[in-house]
Amino acid sequence: MEIPADFWLGAATAAYQIEGGAKEGGRGTSIWDVFSHQPGTTDRGDTGDVACDHYHRYESDIALMKDLGLDAYRFSISWPRLFPNGSGRINTDGVDFYRRILEGLQEASIRPVVTLYHWDLPQKLQDNGGWMNRDTAFRFAEYADAVFHRLGESVQLFITLNEPWCSSVLGHVTGEHAPGVQDYSSALAASHHLLLAHGTAVQAFRESGLDNAKIGLTNVLTQVRPASQTADDTSAAVKADVLLNRWFLNPVLRGNYPDLLHQLGIHQVTRQGDTDIISLPIDFLGVNYYHSVFVRNDPDNPLTGFAMFESGDERTDMGWGVDAKGLYEVITRVAADYGPLPIYITENGAAFEDHLNAGVIDDPKRIAYIRSHLAEVLHARADGVDVRGYFVWSLMDNFEWAKGYSKRFGLYYVDYETQERFPKASANWYRDVITTRHLK
Repeated sequence: MEIPADFWLGAATAAYQIEGGAKEGGRGTSIWDVFSHQPGTTDRGDTGDVACDHYHRYESDIALMKDLGLDAYRFSISWPRLFPNGSGRINTDGVDFYRRILEGLQEASIRPVVTLYHWDLPQKLQDNGGWMNRDTAFRFAEYADAVFHRLGESVQLFITLNEPWCSSVLGHVTGEHAPGVQDYSSALAASHHLLLAHGTAVQAFRESGLDNAKIGLTNVLTQVRPASQTADDTSAAVKADVLLNRWFLNPVLRGNYPDLLHQLGIHQVTRQGDTDIISLPIDFLGVNYYHSVFVRNDPDNPLTGFAMFESGDERTDMGWGVDAKGLYEVITRVAADYGPLPIYITENGAAFEDHLNAGVIDDPKRIAYIRSHLAEVLHARADGVDVRGYFVWSLMDNFEWAKGYSKRFGLYYVDYETQERFPKASANWYRDVITTRHLK
């Protein structure tokens, strides 16, 4: 299968997951610094204090990217590295760090794709309510505006938020992610204020005068299928689709929340004119995809009224079912339901148990996963979906949030004791795909 020359093949990371240098260069404290240091919140008590030490090793990491031949590299900026208190005076050391990364990418002929928020909210803002506080949206706009004016000329794509669904639900309903809140009404408030932050950042971007870059939003999407064709299960699947996907797609791309969100009380945190800001036109949509689910009616579930279970016969190390066809279905449905809009697959990948043997890591399951999912993306493109790129998650093994360092997603294996990187077989395979522009 031939890969068009204008289709980007990239890889992705996030600041807290790889940077380390948690107390260096004037960086402030994030909610993940606080959360991960609380007993029982992460596997084995792991934290991102050192992570992959990218803060000190970014030059050699860019050399790895160049060796892979990446068309583009998606990474995030740490908000507390630029604004240690969330707002106020900017930390010029932090700006200089990201400027050096952008310069290194330019020298390596790799397009930079910058995510403004990948979950590392400054703790000072959390102390004032975090995303449950409407004011946080406007502090985010100030931060975004500073990035646009100081770093924007070197960036090709800006992503406002990464997976606001996870920030809202995992951070404020289940409590398995920072800040560890377990309250559904708090999640509704957080979700709305996250989207308002997105809209105000788009507004700031349009006013910045940048004409070399584009701006969009990334969310994780999940293909939802009813467990049976009974009325109860199909109705449950529709409800699950709203809560997993349309909760964040509708307000951004249609200017309104689904009816179910109004029934749950979203109107209690919205104000007149908010959805006009949230739905300001974006240039592209980022889609993160990992798995699909079956849904059945479950009246015993007091929170949702349905139960979900994995589809696909094979499981990744995260317990997620492997379902490449679901990615095709997700993006073709987005294109059909929300109109013509460029799409980038901003994350897709799999964790498997990797073993380092004399510097060699064979990971045939990861190669099969990436190959099958990339093939479905190219299939969707051939069928008319305006999908323009694919980013493997992730460039290297890293801090996998609540899972700590127990799950490995990377193309490069990281020995966390020595910080040495080793290319997995998947890295060599991906290099060949990029070089030949052919998916075997």
